[in-house]
Amino acid sequence: MDGFFDFLGNYWWLVFPFGGFIWAGIGGVGHYLERGRRERHELRMERLRLRHGVAPGAPVPTVGVASASAPAPDGAARELERVVAQHDAVSRRWLDHELDAAKVIDFPLMTDMREPLTRDFHRAKRKADALRPEEGDALDPTQVAEYRDAVERFEDAFEVALAEARRRAQHDFTDVERKRLQTARMLVGIAIDEAASSAERQSAYRRARAELDGLIVLPDATAADIEQRIAGSIERGTTTA
Repeated sequence: MDGFFDFLGNYWWLVFPFGGFIWAGIGGVGHYLERGRRERHELRMERLRLRHGVAPGAPVPTVGVASASAPAPDGAARELERVVAQHDAVSRRWLDHELDAAKVIDFPLMTDMREPLTRDFHRAKRKADALRPEEGDALDPTQVAEYRDAVERFEDAFEVALAEARRRAQHDFTDVERKRLQTARMLVGIAIDEAASSAERQSAYRRARAELDGLIVLPDATAADIEQRIAGSIERGTTTA
């Protein structure tokens, strides 16, 4: 240890050239992180430009600040109508996914509440749904702006969660588990096939649930939709008989 300090005492001047290399390296890392932050920000801004129909490179309309983005009173009703339509469109996309058992099996991340992106999406959906006015309700410009921002966050969260679900698909499962999922997917197809007999559909649905056990929990809405289809098939068969 004494020799090390003697070395530093004799060659203290080496601090200057090597210090320059060290600071240059730190500066390079900082520049790299800052560049990544700017690129992510620009991607976000470009998406907002596309949503608002703004030309590339043009200023993006302010989102999230009620005083700056609230519509004029005479335009609040039209803005509210537009936001409700946007809300409905995103909700339909989610419902199409939730009621499609094949999509639930192919992209299980979308219904896995252990995943942060999935929780964020459902949280944003609840907020937008809570702020949605009842038919005939009149909102002031500030309330319309708050509702609009919630719907846009709902749409953003849905897009992000869906993109991640498609990217990961069933990769988080083992080969054996993926085979079970594919078997369940085939059986679900039989369960909702109106050309199959009622007995075939019931049997296929029971077997599909068994294959999914411990892997994926079908959302209540998905299960209810399949069960209602099977029940309708049984009723039609009874009536025919």
